[in-house]
Amino acid sequence: MSLNTSGPQSSSSSTAGHAPRPERADAARNRRRILETAARLFDEHDDPAAVSLDTVAAAAGVGKGTLFRRFGDKSGLAAALLDDRERELQEAILHGPPPLGPGAEPQERAAAFVVAYLRYALTNLDLVRMSETASPGARYRIGAYRFWRQHLDVLLREAGCRPTPAGILAHALLAPLAADHLQAQLDDGATAETLNEALSDYAAAAFTR
Repeated sequence: MSLNTSGPQSSSSSTAGHAPRPERADAARNRRRILETAARLFDEHDDPAAVSLDTVAAAAGVGKGTLFRRFGDKSGLAAALLDDRERELQEAILHGPPPLGPGAEPQERAAAFVVAYLRYALTNLDLVRMSETASPGARYRIGAYRFWRQHLDVLLREAGCRPTPAGILAHALLAPLAADHLQAQLDDGATAETLNEALSDYAAAAFTR
């Protein structure tokens, strides 16, 4: 199995593999206005989760139905705001220099992924948390999550792990990177440095079993 190298997956991408329809100009304007408005409102509040979709729609000057059709729920809206930042990390995994990109040993690449993902997640923790928790199971429906899981699955198989346990272990390696878990660790006194060290060691240990 090899990682899908057709390009980074957006937060809202599906696994169906169909090319998206071209976006109409008015729809593109509405999307851009909604995202710009949501980003501003989230930045203005200590807790972005407290900003309702009704508030976003009203401030953007669009109907609530337009927002729901475009993004589904608050999780989809947060995921769309994170899209460009996730694509940068995905590009580095696919085409960047080692150890994050190709050319290093699987164990080294997994540890480098943890460090890079933590940097991304901690920088955008409120939005990542919203994208993962705004509805039940939201984290596992995000296109980017499927990319992270597939990446770790491939690395584990390259290291000699059988397919079934590799898939299970890939989910297990991502579990402590969930935004809720990271927030709980920070609340308990962890720092970015201690999280990097502990979770990189945790990922590396999966390759020595």
